[in-house]
Amino acid sequence: MKRLLNARYTLAALAGLLLVPAAFPALKTLELPLAKKAPVIDGKLESGEWDGAYTMTEFKTFQPDFGKDPSQKTEAYFLYDAHHLYFAFRCFDTEPSKIKASLSKRDDMFADDFVGVILDTYNTMQSGYGFLVNPLGIQGDGMMGINGDLQGDQDFVWDSKGQIDDQGWIVEYRIPLQSIRFPAGETITFRVGYFRQFVRTSEVASAPAIYPDKGSIIAQTQPIVVSGLKFKRVVELLPAVTYSNRLAADGGELRRDERLTDLSLTGKVGLTTDLTLDATLNPDFSQVEADAGQVDVNLRYQLYYPEKRPFFLEGNEIFAISGNTEEAPLYALLHTRTIADPSFGFKLSGKLGLKNSIAGIFARDNQPEAADAHPSFSIFRIKHALKDDSYVGGFYTGRYSEGGYNQVGGADGRIRLSPTATTEFHLFGSFTKNPDGGSIESGHALGLRYNWGNRKAMVDLGYQDISKDFRVDTGFLTRTGIRRLAAFGMLMFYPESKFFQRIEPFYWSYHIYDTASAMLETFNIFVLRFYLPGSTQVRFEGILANEVYEARRFERNGYGARFQTQLTKHFFLNAFYRRMGSILYDPDDPLQGDGNRASAGVSFQPTDQLAFLVDLTYADFTQRSDKAKLYDFLIVRSHNTFQVNKYFFLRAIAEYNTYYKRWTVDTLASFTYIPGTVVYVGYGSAFERVRWDGEDYIAGDKYLETKRGFFFKVSYLWRW
Repeated sequence: MKRLLNARYTLAALAGLLLVPAAFPALKTLELPLAKKAPVIDGKLESGEWDGAYTMTEFKTFQPDFGKDPSQKTEAYFLYDAHHLYFAFRCFDTEPSKIKASLSKRDDMFADDFVGVILDTYNTMQSGYGFLVNPLGIQGDGMMGINGDLQGDQDFVWDSKGQIDDQGWIVEYRIPLQSIRFPAGETITFRVGYFRQFVRTSEVASAPAIYPDKGSIIAQTQPIVVSGLKFKRVVELLPAVTYSNRLAADGGELRRDERLTDLSLTGKVGLTTDLTLDATLNPDFSQVEADAGQVDVNLRYQLYYPEKRPFFLEGNEIFAISGNTEEAPLYALLHTRTIADPSFGFKLSGKLGLKNSIAGIFARDNQPEAADAHPSFSIFRIKHALKDDSYVGGFYTGRYSEGGYNQVGGADGRIRLSPTATTEFHLFGSFTKNPDGGSIESGHALGLRYNWGNRKAMVDLGYQDISKDFRVDTGFLTRTGIRRLAAFGMLMFYPESKFFQRIEPFYWSYHIYDTASAMLETFNIFVLRFYLPGSTQVRFEGILANEVYEARRFERNGYGARFQTQLTKHFFLNAFYRRMGSILYDPDDPLQGDGNRASAGVSFQPTDQLAFLVDLTYADFTQRSDKAKLYDFLIVRSHNTFQVNKYFFLRAIAEYNTYYKRWTVDTLASFTYIPGTVVYVGYGSAFERVRWDGEDYIAGDKYLETKRGFFFKVSYLWRW
């Protein structure tokens, strides 16, 4: 079940609060000495163990409101020595039996109570490491971007322990300096911020406090001067072996479709404290679990699947571009899943000095079934930090095949205009030569954005101009030949009520001029959203819209509602429904229709180790002229996990797709000691309602096993 949780979405909801400190004094920079003795990481705050630590106790809420005393007290501690950073939290709770915690795999604890640390090791307010721990010591980590959104793509090597007691809960953790990047020098300045999530009260609190008119999240963290950090060069080697054996129905029986044994080798070398080189041969890009099923019929645009392959993830946040509003057509200049199966690759990422972030990728792909079987990719990105949270950057991407290429280059940036406003931009040009010869085609993509916000209101405006011939073979682009104006406005009310914590009416829209047809289209959504205790959100929406397709305008008006709640410690529920005018995207004969889209999910966690999740996703299309239903599409997915301990879990996933009349059943045993040191064993089958008539497979009354697969992977991270 796709959970709309709290931490990621709470942090992302603050993306508009990017305001320079004006009426508020800057936090005083603290100087901290090296720890005399390293604490033991055992989830116990032993007497004297954290003596001399920098201690924070003044936590204030930033969700659902700002600057309030949280319902429970928190104490946070920080120490460091030459090779490690140490953190601890004492989280008091007057009702320990209601603490929300689960024994899960790493990065699967965002729906729990948890604490976290944000580290801006360069003091540039551009990005920060995020290290999160739930009450049982389960880790979550990632990178916080300039807009305050925490992306959990990257996994770092660090240690944590947690336990629940009669006063609440305690966590301790240790972060090796080898796992992060930091500037060289005897004395450097970090920024450190702490936060804590309370699921049952819908609160998120931080220390130092975060205010909507005092700057971005990272800009409000505590500057700390540290000295005596030692650079120990990062050297890693990650060999991996993957074996798969796949069978498919053929001639009335299952026959071997593919048997593959892959050996791969990936290495990492820290060139400096802040610059890393990665290299790989036949990289292991196996995906352990299949992507959850999505509605993949009647699509105007291809589906977007996020990157999950480890080689691409470090430094991935550097490739994000500015100047986009929500659902902008140019989603990314680099979508690394366009590099399907590289035979080798190199990646350089990190810093050149305090202000310059760089990232570069070169890879040679292997696509034997494509016209260009071995294209190569060259990517380069640079960002230069300016005052406060401003920056300017440059981007280049190239995909080269025999006789042809696609190149994209340009600049982007973010500039602070005033204490309450920022602006962003991007301008990219593309140059494409097709392998079959001909002239070089060129195009452009322009993006502008303006953002303003405070505690009571928020405004976000954006403009995109993407020419018909703009092309980016390395990225994700849904539509060309448009000029698009987007507008968002929201009011925020904080009633004196124990039931309603925050009420948000908002309006979001985009208005497109389609250059090919010289026609206008528009989408306007009016929303009323309520925040309640128990991590509960309720929203109602009305839609006035139309869409241009094949030089015709279709009506898209509709309405909908959403709901989510942590009903009890053990039950989480979410539901979504929307009915709109719809289009049958047939370029030869598009049709006006009406469609329903719905999803629902329930999560049941009877113990800390067991979790059962059930998802439903539904879509349909009814032709408006004669009320004939042309299709309906239902996916039911059951996701069941037994977490034996923090390293080892067993999982079974069953999914039924009514449109394709297909069952899939997958089982997985997974052991992860640290990121990179893993063992996976998986087995799965697919069943379809067909039968063999002696010559071909035709529709049948019973389900026949049409695919079967076995998967095994082992890898080991050597670190010096």
